Amino acid sequence: MIEDRILVWRFNRGEPAALCRIYEKYRDALLKVAAALLCDRSSIEDVLHDVFVDFAQTTGRFRLRGSLKAYLSICVANRARDRNRAQRRRSDVRIDEVDALPTYGGGPEHTAMRRELADKLAAALAEVPEEQREILVLHLQGNLAFREIAAFREISINTAMSRYRYALEKIRSALDGELEP
Repeated sequence: MIEDRILVWRFNRGEPAALCRIYEKYRDALLKVAAALLCDRSSIEDVLHDVFVDFAQTTGRFRLRGSLKAYLSICVANRARDRNRAQRRRSDVRIDEVDALPTYGGGPEHTAMRRELADKLAAALAEVPEEQREILVLHLQGNLAFREIAAFREISINTAMSRYRYALEKIRSALDGELEP
C-alpha cells in the first residue's frame, strides 16, 4: 500500500517509470479479471490497454482513495462489462459459446483433464448472472475484499457478499455430478 502511494505520487509528477511499474505490478492480476469477465477472448489485452491509456491521462490529478489494485480491477471490470454489452449488440454472441483460455502444463493427459475441467467451469460460470459473476471474479481473481467491491460498486457489503454466495451456489449446482471428487 505504501509502495502504491509512492508510485501514484511519482505518477502524478509525470514520471513514466511510475506508470510502467504500476502496469508491471498489476498486469497479471488485471488480465485474470478481464479473462474471467469477457465474452470475447480477443479483447482481454485490449481492455487492459484501454484502462491504462485512460489511467495515464489522469497524470497530475489522480487521487488514490483506497487500494490501487482495487481501483484498477474495478476499471477493468467496468470496461469488460461495456465490451460485453457492445459485443452482444453487434453479434449476439453468448458467453457460453466462447472457448475458455487454453491451459498448459504436465503431459497430454494432464492437459486434457485440465482443459475439460476449465471448460466445465467456464460453462458453469457462464450460467451465473453478470452482476454476481463480477463480484465473484473481483473477489477471487482480483483479490478484492467485499468492502472494497461494495464501495466501488456503491452497494452494501451485505449485497456484495450475497451476490458472491449466490454465484458460488449457482456454480455448485451447475457442477453437481459433473466433477469427480
